Amino acid sequence: MIASEKEALCLVKDMGASEHLLNHVRLVGEAAQMLLHQCEKLNVPIDSEFVKMAVVIHDAGKIVHPHEISAPGSNHEPAGEKMLLEKGISPTLARCCLSHARWQDMECSLEELILAVADTLWKGKRIDSLELRVIDHIAGSLKKDRWDVFPALDSLFEAIANDGDNRLSRSKGG
Repeated sequence: MIASEKEALCLVKDMGASEHLLNHVRLVGEAAQMLLHQCEKLNVPIDSEFVKMAVVIHDAGKIVHPHEISAPGSNHEPAGEKMLLEKGISPTLARCCLSHARWQDMECSLEELILAVADTLWKGKRIDSLELRVIDHIAGSLKKDRWDVFPALDSLFEAIANDGDNRLSRSKGG
């Protein structure tokens, strides 16, 4: 069982995560941290530590499917969940290996959606349906209308995506 981002990082390193994968985790983490900061500013109830641990472990399956680090593929998703469950990770946290990529087919917590959006925005990619799902989830948790939170969140999504080229160039260094 892990209880912190640091413990999650130790776990994936012990499992054999490559430097490239660890660099990916850092870059997705940058985007996630910006999202978490905005949630804090808006007083959104969210488990920030869960998001930080999820960022670290979400692509654990790429340890056994390393070709999916730089090429499309989804074999790492169920493989990562299985590996983490075998390591005693809670099913809720291990599920992030699936939900970060399959959010459109699953009921997801706000924490899972924040991971999913961070995992797309970090590289400059925007997915309207995912972003609206995050916005609606946040609006619902704050008992506000979508359009009350849309401007601040959409601006943040754009700012994170606009720095995607910078993060992509840094991802090649890992």
